Amino acid sequence: MEYPFEKIEKKWQKIWLEKKIFKAIDYSEKPKYYILSMFPYPSGALHMGHVSNYSIADALSRHKLMQGFNIMQPMGYDSFGMPAENFAIEHHSHPRLTTDENIDIMRKQFNSFGFGFDWDREVSTCHPEYYKWGQWLFKRMYEKGLAYKKSSFVNWCESCQTVLANEQVEEGKCWRCEDLVNQKELEQWFFKITNYAEELLDFSDVIEWPDKVKTMQVNWIGKSPGTEIYFKIEHSEKTIEVFTTRPDTIFGCTFMALPPEHPLVTEWLKSEPEDSKLRRFCQKVINEDKISRTAEDSTKEGIFSNRFALNPVNGEKVQIWITNYVLMDYGTGAVMAVPAHDQRDFEFARKYDIPIKIVIQNPEKSLVLDKMQEAYIEPGILVNSKHFDDMDSIQSKAAITKWMGENKMGKAVITYRLRDWGVSRQRYWGNPIPIIYCEKCGVVPVPDEDLPVLLPENVQVGKTTQNPLLSVEEWVNVACPVCGEPARRETDTMDTFVDSSWYYARYTDANNDQAPFAPELAEYWLPVDQYIGGIEHACMHLLYARFFHKFMRDLGFVKSNEPFARLLTQGMVTKDGAKMSKSKGNTVDPAYIIDRYGADTVRVFMLFASPPEKDVEWCDEGVKGAFRFLNRVWRLFEEKRDIISEYCSETAGSDFVSNDFKDLRYSTHHTIKKVINDLERFQYNTAIAAIMEHLNNVYAIKNREITNKNNKVVFAQSCVIIPHLLYPFAPHLSEELWSKIGFDKLLHEYGIPEYEQKYLYQEEVTYVVQIMGKIRGKLTVDINASEDEIKSEVLSLENVQKYIAGKEIRKIIIIPKKLVSIVV
Repeated sequence: MEYPFEKIEKKWQKIWLEKKIFKAIDYSEKPKYYILSMFPYPSGALHMGHVSNYSIADALSRHKLMQGFNIMQPMGYDSFGMPAENFAIEHHSHPRLTTDENIDIMRKQFNSFGFGFDWDREVSTCHPEYYKWGQWLFKRMYEKGLAYKKSSFVNWCESCQTVLANEQVEEGKCWRCEDLVNQKELEQWFFKITNYAEELLDFSDVIEWPDKVKTMQVNWIGKSPGTEIYFKIEHSEKTIEVFTTRPDTIFGCTFMALPPEHPLVTEWLKSEPEDSKLRRFCQKVINEDKISRTAEDSTKEGIFSNRFALNPVNGEKVQIWITNYVLMDYGTGAVMAVPAHDQRDFEFARKYDIPIKIVIQNPEKSLVLDKMQEAYIEPGILVNSKHFDDMDSIQSKAAITKWMGENKMGKAVITYRLRDWGVSRQRYWGNPIPIIYCEKCGVVPVPDEDLPVLLPENVQVGKTTQNPLLSVEEWVNVACPVCGEPARRETDTMDTFVDSSWYYARYTDANNDQAPFAPELAEYWLPVDQYIGGIEHACMHLLYARFFHKFMRDLGFVKSNEPFARLLTQGMVTKDGAKMSKSKGNTVDPAYIIDRYGADTVRVFMLFASPPEKDVEWCDEGVKGAFRFLNRVWRLFEEKRDIISEYCSETAGSDFVSNDFKDLRYSTHHTIKKVINDLERFQYNTAIAAIMEHLNNVYAIKNREITNKNNKVVFAQSCVIIPHLLYPFAPHLSEELWSKIGFDKLLHEYGIPEYEQKYLYQEEVTYVVQIMGKIRGKLTVDINASEDEIKSEVLSLENVQKYIAGKEIRKIIIIPKKLVSIVV
């Protein structure tokens, strides 16, 4: 009696598509609910990680459909970028061909799982009708001063032959290929995400985001209140600005540390011989990855620049050193070093014989410079600090900052760890940056009427280590749109994260050819009610999308402050304890599993194996277990279809219902209540477990001869709620069983089943009976039975009498409604 899943699943997938049950209706009278899962890279077929993600979203979608919401669950493809380009290179093809082929494969796979997407809203970021509006948004940023180009040291991945944003460097390695990242000086386009730093720290408009994600973003933005201090360079009009959180130590500054990437160092190097020690040191440090440079256990190295700065508070000369442990990414890129009160500075000063000056004294034990083995970093009393002597060091911070401000030596400031987002990429398969360079007119944005700048397709990818677009001269060389003189296009393409930073808004009006989307449709659908995706995107996509949303709000295109009201970060799918990946050889082909067990089996396994936010460990036996469970449901309805069909819609009268069926009725209503509550809390695994337990209760009495009508009604109703509750998890099987027992509408149209409170009270309760920790029987008694009555009934059980014969009973422990334990 194995259920014919292939026939059933194809049947219902066809019906759902024909009836368009997942078509979102703009401005519906029903309350809207926008569910979105992060869209996939079409660099191959779907993998089990995708299946897990979209199974969670589809369970929610069907649940909300049953509740009467106007559901929008769209799908699209993050189809620009290195994954698609590298896939084409590996297969000796062109990204346009392989990407479209992979999208076709993915679309068929999505349908084979029965995922309920509104296909009328499908988008692909590599298609001109989408990326035109990415270019349009770039232009609006440029006009607002939020897009700019500058020369800077950037993160360069030699393997990928492209620049990486700071967020894309993980522990000094490329987030994609895991090769070490170097520093390289290039002219790059940037977005001023820092203009929104303060707003991005505010999560008051999100309804439910994991605290971990919010903390990761807050830490990445890295707000630091402190003091900016101005050091004049000796014999120069130039000033070095320093940010510090320790203005209380300013009088102890004896040297200054600059990174090799600092603009002043770059300028100084111009006058240095090619083989000078200074130049060689700077080049060596620049090629090191940032993580190892700043690691606590890394060797601190430096070289004296033969230049001095002047400490503004006392006029003392301060040595200027170029070091490997300072980065341009924090503060101003220059550090005032106070060796007596910073351990890193202390070690560096001792190594290079730089003066050390105590300016904070330990109030419990006086510091003696010659005897110091480490920096004193605790609070204390100021010394050698002019008129601030004898002040508490913590209280002195505000006083010293105020004094420096009054004397134009510095000021109180707030700085951020966050840096502007570098969006230039030196790869072919990306959205062209809509900029033209003219010798006469300078930087000229491509006019709106000429958008999109189409990506040329007569390019052989993988044939060169430089940007392939440079080889397409007929595309690069163009007339200036202002003066008509010969000019050149920008050949960098945009970071693919630009494409995914606003796609959720395009879904609200996916076929609009006059604008990115209509503001009134965005107002109806946004924010996304539930967003689902991996936590690895916390400081990349999720941060960028929030930035873009606030920018689009300022343009007047959206009204909400946040793109995603609720966020669920689902776990990974692992096998043999490791994340599934081709390189580890531990992948499982979704198509193979569907062919063998059916889509519903895979969905049930994924949702039952673990809570959504936890990792799912792939287990073949677990998949077989899910298949057996669905087959048990199928057999039940095959064997008992007549009684279920006849009595499932009737109401039990006031006549007698036997105790076993009262227990079954309790199980029915208890299960309804639990599953409804679990659905609301994303506890899909426990919801499925409750349905499984209820099925066991039904099986326990299904073979009994049922003559009493009321018992028949109770039994039928206990069966019919199984497909009703199982629908979000196994929709194909549920629809089939629903129709087989005579319902003429689709299952979701019957809404969420309701439990009756009066049946949630058991009249009897079953106790497990233990003797010396071993189970020796069970006892069913009236739920209101006293302890003495329970003890009496237990001691009268034949099996209990057998095991206590000739022994002294020392204690009888009763755990209400669960357990009786006898100690002899």
